[in-house]
Amino acid sequence: MVMRRRDLLGMAGVGAIGAAIGWQQALASADDRARAGDFDPTERSIAELQAALAGPLTSAALVTAYLARISRLDRAGPSYRAVIAVNPDALAAARALDAERRAGKLRGPLHGIPVLLKDNIATRDPLPTTAGSLALARAFHADDAALAAKLRAAGAVILGKTNLSEWANFRSTRSSSGWSAVGGQTGNAYDPARNPSGSSSGSGTAAALSFCAAAVGTETDGSILSPAAVGGLVGFKPSLGIVSGAGIVPLSPRQDVAGPMARSVADARLLAEALYEQPRRGAAPAAAPAPAKVRIGIVPAADGMRAEVATRYRAARDAWRDLGAEIVDAPLPPTLSQAGDPEFTALLYEFKAALDGYLAALAPGMTEARSLAELIEFNRRHAAQEMPLFGQEILEMAAAKGPLTDRAYLDAVASLRRLVETEGLERLFRDLRLDAIVAPGAGPAGLIDPLLGDRRESNGPPLGSAAAIAGYPSITLPMGLAKGMPVGMTMVAPRYAEDALLDIAARFEREGAFRVPPKPPGAA
Repeated sequence: MVMRRRDLLGMAGVGAIGAAIGWQQALASADDRARAGDFDPTERSIAELQAALAGPLTSAALVTAYLARISRLDRAGPSYRAVIAVNPDALAAARALDAERRAGKLRGPLHGIPVLLKDNIATRDPLPTTAGSLALARAFHADDAALAAKLRAAGAVILGKTNLSEWANFRSTRSSSGWSAVGGQTGNAYDPARNPSGSSSGSGTAAALSFCAAAVGTETDGSILSPAAVGGLVGFKPSLGIVSGAGIVPLSPRQDVAGPMARSVADARLLAEALYEQPRRGAAPAAAPAPAKVRIGIVPAADGMRAEVATRYRAARDAWRDLGAEIVDAPLPPTLSQAGDPEFTALLYEFKAALDGYLAALAPGMTEARSLAELIEFNRRHAAQEMPLFGQEILEMAAAKGPLTDRAYLDAVASLRRLVETEGLERLFRDLRLDAIVAPGAGPAGLIDPLLGDRRESNGPPLGSAAAIAGYPSITLPMGLAKGMPVGMTMVAPRYAEDALLDIAARFEREGAFRVPPKPPGAA
């Protein structure tokens, strides 16, 4: 049985996923189904999966097990809607990797491991790369994005694509995170009625619920860290330039970065190392491990922070002390809070330029929207599907901007460099001689509100946002639960200090063990 591209395109929503999963399950052998039935992938680390694959488990059976879990929880049951499309070629890819394993060829620690990618990352599989928009429903690509090619070369199985906030949540001033016209509304892994946050919402929910071994998200400002935090995950954003952005639907090439979302630091590290460009930019400093005695700057808790979050943050600070870290109070420079307006101005200009270029370069037949202006008109013509809940004010603001040579744009970028880097993070790291800075992250998640959009709250100063603007590496780590919902801790290191940051994060994870897995109804 062959599922052609036109067949996939003619399906929609729950029916499309269910048909694709049913088709692959029909192709699974009796042995695949039997082995999958005997193996529960829930909360299994990549190392544990590799150990199982070295025994009786096959990658084809593992794919079958994950598909069964997606079918049971994502499409039916609680209906989290984290997965926007299942790859029809996943089972064939897994079988090919199983054959390589039997022949004694192992590509590395990701060999045969199923992963999900955010649906703004192109793959050569028979799936469109939609960014959540119906305007790209026919955008099938002949080639992988650079990072997808790296994952495939490392032996990963691309299981499918995850839902996201349409156009990376840069469409409306009152959007609901996790909603797209193609995928509908994604729910939080701990409560599907609550907000999954960010734009990598589907990747976060899918990884938290063990729909895959780990997932890849993208971030311009918070879209890896925030959904990871409210999903009880480790979300890791490398320094700008460490991971190629080729083949990813852009928002801002000056800030866009892809990175892993996983249930442990070890898994995030394995996925990140497969994504890195070779040779890595800034390879010498990036390769430096964390010193034995680390100096951690702790950002003070904000006034008015919820008592439950403050309690979790104090426990995290105690964990750093127990690790023997040298603790330094590190109030964030006030200039960081002044970056919002110039950042938004810069993003409007960059989005228009980048999206115009991306859409214009698509092959004939992929889309009828060949520019941002044409995308706006497409949404107006399809308003019932594209704008049933909120509009496209940000798209319209971006369309009104001029070229990147405009003085307003150049001034905004210069302001960001001064406010966030020169007088911000650079000064803080230098003056306090810090290896890393720690602050409260996102969470707990609020209820999804399709009428008013996302709740605009935070737990403190904008450390993660500053790292995104400056291109510094950042990571979010679970701090436990506040009334049943996860809260996160953000940690930032100097540019290209990826390895040191991951080392420090792994020490904290071993000491704290703050992750509490979700318990979705119907999971047993």
